[in-house]
Amino acid sequence: MSGLAPTALEAEIMAWLKAGAERQIDTACAHVFLKPDAAWKMKRHADLGYADFSTLERRQWALDRELEFNKAAAPDIYRAVRTITREADGSLALGGGGEVLDHVLEMRRFDEGAVLSAHPEIVDGDLAETLGRTIAGFHATAPLRPAGGLTALAFTVGSNAQLLRETCEGLDQGRVETMIALAEAELERQAPLLAHRSATGFARRCHGDLHLGNILLENGRPVLFDCIEFSDLLSDLDVQYDLAFLLMDLDFRGRRDAAVRALSAYMDEAARRFPAEIWGGLASLPLMLSVRAGVRAHVSAHSGDPAAARAYVEAAIGHLSPPPPVLAAVGGLSGSGKSHFSRAVAPGLGASPGAVILRTDEIRKRLMNVPPTRTMDPAAYTAEFYVRTYDTMIDNARALLKAGRAVVLDATFIDPGLRARVEALAAECGVPFRGAWMDAPVEVLEARVAGRTGDASDATVAVLHEQVDRLKTPVGWPVVDAQAPTAEAARAWNDSVG
Repeated sequence: MSGLAPTALEAEIMAWLKAGAERQIDTACAHVFLKPDAAWKMKRHADLGYADFSTLERRQWALDRELEFNKAAAPDIYRAVRTITREADGSLALGGGGEVLDHVLEMRRFDEGAVLSAHPEIVDGDLAETLGRTIAGFHATAPLRPAGGLTALAFTVGSNAQLLRETCEGLDQGRVETMIALAEAELERQAPLLAHRSATGFARRCHGDLHLGNILLENGRPVLFDCIEFSDLLSDLDVQYDLAFLLMDLDFRGRRDAAVRALSAYMDEAARRFPAEIWGGLASLPLMLSVRAGVRAHVSAHSGDPAAARAYVEAAIGHLSPPPPVLAAVGGLSGSGKSHFSRAVAPGLGASPGAVILRTDEIRKRLMNVPPTRTMDPAAYTAEFYVRTYDTMIDNARALLKAGRAVVLDATFIDPGLRARVEALAAECGVPFRGAWMDAPVEVLEARVAGRTGDASDATVAVLHEQVDRLKTPVGWPVVDAQAPTAEAARAWNDSVG
């Protein structure tokens, strides 16, 4: 599509906008001209099949929606829709008094090198955490679209099939047909769940194109930009399907570590704002990841990159053949590195991008309805609240396991009764159980707890000493050296538990 020849009027306007521009970017839907003080975006003068920009009215409609939709997540980037006019002397003008020929979207310039697709390696744990919570917040305030969700996903399954069948060059059509058959069968199986989610608040006006190429890092914060505006079938989505594009993109780039951190953060944040059915919805995540990979497959094929298209087809097939879930529990005293270890092992457990991590420190803050890193008054941590926190963790884990999603529980697990409960949960759900006990000398734990900042844990050195006093019986789970490098400890544990 990027090679589509412009109309005569389109070419004239492009030449005019190009004057003084530092760079021109052509996309499937638009031309963007980067000038020192702004970026100017005009729609192609064409009916692309999936988007019709062939008339002045359609182009204005699309740009008006693009401005409106993107203001929600990137208000500082999207400025205004402006007219291009033909003046009496035949010249073109921006917002002049002559005949309106076209419309352009004025945007603020930003550093293209700060777009995450340019440097996927910078998506570290903290940024992945922020990404997940930012997207959950964006979804929570998005307008409801109960007619979307299942309808939109079914449309894209069909669209992927049509577009990949039309693009035979460079693709193994046998593998394409395998992908299509698996996706259609899984869509039929998940349809009741997806329809229920659409009716209960999970279908909303979403970003629609939420991969790393449409996320900008500015001032240490992710900015979501360039959302889809031209088709309700591509923007009125199940929120989980919106998130799935980011997860699939990270996974495809070999960054399951970042993907599972983003997923876990998203789920914890979204659980504050969405119905309790949010956990069970992950049963449909393999389908959503597969469909997103299918989208990239046909985009790559149409862009002349058959190698990438073949890789995306294989990824789409792989997502629909996920490994079974497992329940892991990582225990230890405060400062023993439970969270670091949990994040290291989660990507290797269960379906892509890995196990959801349920951390009692975060659940406590969720139940209190305060930000995860806000320090709470010790008086809030009553015995009753302790029980409620673990009950919530186990309830969430049960829903995830029944949805086919692997889980890592991150908690102290000092109480042998709690350890017995999570082992019994694995048996109840018919999944393997894998325990880990993080162990280090008390003086090491004291130093770590005393130096910890910006974390969900409110544990102090005094709390650590109380834990030491409470730990009366041997744990019985495989012991992990909490002083060893995390990656090394995770490999050793994986080898020991198979």
